Amino acid sequence: MYPRIQYEMTEEDLKALLEACKPTRVMKIGNYIPPSPQENANRAWGQLGEKMGFDSMTVQPISGKGSRFFTAVPNETHEQKVEREANEWEEKKQAEIVLLRKQIEQLQDRLDKLLELPEKVTK
Repeated sequence: MYPRIQYEMTEEDLKALLEACKPTRVMKIGNYIPPSPQENANRAWGQLGEKMGFDSMTVQPISGKGSRFFTAVPNETHEQKVEREANEWEEKKQAEIVLLRKQIEQLQDRLDKLLELPEKVTK
């Protein structure tokens, strides 16, 4: 998985997030349900994630720092995903090759011992 990266949003970004969290007064007309403050906050984080290049669902605050600081997992482009998957596959393949070679060596040793002629062969 990707490492978390520290981000710092601007004062304007923080104000927009805090504004999105505020409850809004609405007049209900028909069966329409307006977005909740949580939905508005999620949408604001999503927009900030697009702007700054991180997955908005992975945001975590940094304890001891101001409200503008947080960590998140960066977004990955299609090319980065293809490269990551290729690297993961290659690592897995190499690990299996090492394992199989060790097993072959152990089996070859076992076969060699079975094929050894006993020291005292009587005819």
